[in-house]
Amino acid sequence: MSPETSQLSSLRGLLAALRTNSFYARKLADTGLLDGVASLAEFSARCPFTTKAELVADQAAAGPFGTNLTFPLERYTRCHQTSGSTGSPLRWLDTPESWSWMLDNWEIVHRRAGTTAADRIFFAFSFGPFLGFWTAFESAQRLGCLVVPGGGMNSAARLRAMMELRATILCCTPTYAIHLAEVAAKEGIDLRTAQVRTLSVAGEPGGSIPATRARLQELWPGARVYDHHGMTEVGPVSYECPSRPGVLHVIERAFIAEVVDPASGQLVGPGAQGELILTNLGRLGSPLLRYRTGDLVKLEKPSAGVCACGTTDLALEGGILGRVDDMVVVRGVNVYPGAVEEIIRRVGGVAEYQVAISQRQALVELGVTIEPFPEVADGGALAQRLARAFETGLALRVPVALAPAGSLPRYEMKSRRWVRQ
Repeated sequence: MSPETSQLSSLRGLLAALRTNSFYARKLADTGLLDGVASLAEFSARCPFTTKAELVADQAAAGPFGTNLTFPLERYTRCHQTSGSTGSPLRWLDTPESWSWMLDNWEIVHRRAGTTAADRIFFAFSFGPFLGFWTAFESAQRLGCLVVPGGGMNSAARLRAMMELRATILCCTPTYAIHLAEVAAKEGIDLRTAQVRTLSVAGEPGGSIPATRARLQELWPGARVYDHHGMTEVGPVSYECPSRPGVLHVIERAFIAEVVDPASGQLVGPGAQGELILTNLGRLGSPLLRYRTGDLVKLEKPSAGVCACGTTDLALEGGILGRVDDMVVVRGVNVYPGAVEEIIRRVGGVAEYQVAISQRQALVELGVTIEPFPEVADGGALAQRLARAFETGLALRVPVALAPAGSLPRYEMKSRRWVRQ
């Protein structure tokens, strides 16, 4: 069975189940999709987008869970919540079947990063309502790994536990992996003696940014970075190509993925950037059809045959490039957070940074504050080099200021380095 045939079969099963889903029964009432679909192209042409704003409004009107539920409440056993980093948080319910489907997807993420039952995985985050922590943990447990939760510990305690338990995989955000290395230096912990061979990172674009990857692998000697991504609303979506660092493959047995122009909503071709649209095929209890993720991606141009890693799954060049709504226009130049981070990490010497966005009359201005690593002897010279790199890379003059050591905030979850003044 071809991938497209398999997707179409799963899609038909999903659409048949939605007659009892109040949210989609209303939304699809005039499309005829609930009576069936002949092809994936027909589905894409007839199915409207689903947006986060719709879901937020639905939960506000029919709280606390909204109406995007295919089964009676008694069937649901898990409740999770989005991080709220891009607007109002959403609550999300799952049945045991939907939960198992997501664990299946996470197992693919683990396996493609080379994870085996012999690994010991340290999860360096507090186990709150965010879905990604739990699915990553439980899927690794299901693989037979020794799993170590790092909730309730400070960074130094986490490092000591990792060293003592001989963890082979660290699972966290790219920002927090950098911060842990910084703490290790302060605590006199030599990461060259650590057993960690894999940094499994997500939550931010950094894992697929070449300069950030290089910095992470420099800070954690002997470890390779593996990026991936997902969302509470849709579950685990992609895994990094084992053969081509910085390329993410969408798990197409679980998702129909499309890339559209954010403004027009029209499909873009290979090699073009656009917004990732997802339909999750196995989360019947709380599904999403043609969901506008807000993630900016670049469709890789198709090559002959399968990928070097052996898959035919859709490839996203550079991973998640940023958020569609994160772009800032500064004096006519489109600036994305990922581009700023790439320049900062490529110049090097920066332990942490913060970007301030301000508006003077009709002009938007950008300013960067950096905190150099302790070993940097001349912070002023570093700031000048970074300012020149911004001018070269962005064609903008960006003022760079220095901050005292330890003064900028550190983040365990998604970083919030961009602030509006």
